Amino acid sequence: MKQKRLFRTIEAAASEQFPNEEILLSEVVKRIVNDNNINVTGGRVWELDVKNNGYRLIYQTGSVKKIADNYILSIPENPIMKVITRERTILANETDEYLKQKGIFRYSASGVGPKIKCGSDMYYQFLIALNSSEVDDELRTILNLVASVLTSKIKERRVSASRKNLIADIDKARQIQRSILPEHQLTFRNYDIFGVTVPAEIVGGDFYDYLPIGSDDFCLGVVLGDAASKGLSAAAEAMYISGAIRMASTFQVNIRILMYRINKLVNKIFSDDKFASLFYGELYNDKRGIFLYSNAGHNPPIFIRKRDKKVILLESTGPLLGPAPNSTYETDSINFYEGDVLVIYSDGIVEAANEKYEFYEEQRLVRAIKKNMHLTPKEIAANILEDVVKFSTKESKYQDDKTLVVIKRKEKNVDKPKNT
Repeated sequence: MKQKRLFRTIEAAASEQFPNEEILLSEVVKRIVNDNNINVTGGRVWELDVKNNGYRLIYQTGSVKKIADNYILSIPENPIMKVITRERTILANETDEYLKQKGIFRYSASGVGPKIKCGSDMYYQFLIALNSSEVDDELRTILNLVASVLTSKIKERRVSASRKNLIADIDKARQIQRSILPEHQLTFRNYDIFGVTVPAEIVGGDFYDYLPIGSDDFCLGVVLGDAASKGLSAAAEAMYISGAIRMASTFQVNIRILMYRINKLVNKIFSDDKFASLFYGELYNDKRGIFLYSNAGHNPPIFIRKRDKKVILLESTGPLLGPAPNSTYETDSINFYEGDVLVIYSDGIVEAANEKYEFYEEQRLVRAIKKNMHLTPKEIAANILEDVVKFSTKESKYQDDKTLVVIKRKEKNVDKPKNT
C-alpha cells in the first residue's frame, strides 16, 4: 500500500469523534487488523502505568490468544522500552514468557502520544504493538505512520478549540512563505521548468525550489515537499525543510547523504506527529539527459517520453521524513530526451474530490499531461490546474494544497507553440 494513501486511510479513521483517547487508539488498531490490504494479524494498545512502573494492556484484537485483561509489562524487566523512547518504532523478539505462551514471538511496537516521566526516565504514554506473518521494514513503516497520525490526533484533542488566530502573524507567515518560493519559470541549459503552488489555506505545507549545485552551472537541484499537517504548523515545517535543503545544496552533498541528514533534522527538530514527504532530483547538463532522484514517501512524479508516450512513475526510494531517525534513502535515475516531460506534484492534485467524493487520481493526471505535453511547462501546469479545478468542488473536505513542478527538455528545430 502506498505510504500517502495509507496515511489518508489512518487519518480518516482517527478523525472520527471518539469519547476518549483509549477508544480512539483501539478503534484504529482494530481497523488496521481488519484491513485486508495490510498484512497484520493482531494488535494491542498499552498505556503507561506510572504507579506500577510498566505498561498496562488496555486493548487487544486479532488472531493471537487473549492476554489477561490489564496485564502489565514491567519496564525494569523489559529494557526494550527505553529503545522505543529513543527510536520510537522497533522490530523485536518477544522476551516476556507469558506473552510467548500466547503465541507472540516477534512483533513491532511504536510509541504514541506525549512522553511522560516514569521513574528517572521519560516514556511514551501509549504503545501500539502489531503482529504479522512478516515482521519487517514494511511493518515498521506502517507503525511509524500510525504512531505519527495518532500522536497528532491526541494533541489536537488536547488543544483548546478557542485558540485565537492573530491576523497580523498570519499575514507575516504568508509573506515569509512567499519569500522562500522561487520565481515560477526557469530555464536551465536544455530544460524549461515551471513551478506553482496554490495553498488550501492562507499558508500551506507544500513547497518547491530550484537549487543551483556548484558554481559551474552543470547541475540543478529540483525539490518538492509536502508537510503532512496544515496551516501555520505545516508552513513552519515546510520553511524549515526548504531552508535546510537549500543550505545543504551549497556543499554539493551526495543525494543519499542529503536525504539521510534532512530526515535526521526533521526527526530531531519537530515533534513526533510532524512528518513530510519529499522529492529531490538533480538535472545535469550532459547529452544523456540524466536526472538522479530520491523520493521520500512522496507521490510518484510522472515522467512521459515523447517518442512513445511511455509513462514512468518515479516511485518512493525511502520512507517519509521524520518518523524514524535512522531511515536510509536510495537513489534512482531517468534520462530526458528531447520533448520528454516530468511532472512533480503534491497530493492536493490527485486527491482533489468532486461532489460525489471521487478523487481526481493519477490516471486523470496522466491523461492531462499526455494531452498537453506538446506545450510549454507553464501551459502544461496551467491546463492541469484548470482541469483539477473543473473536476473538484470547493465544498469538498478533501481539498489540500496543490503544487506542480513541470520539467521539459527542449526540442531542437521545432516551432514552439504560441502562448494562449
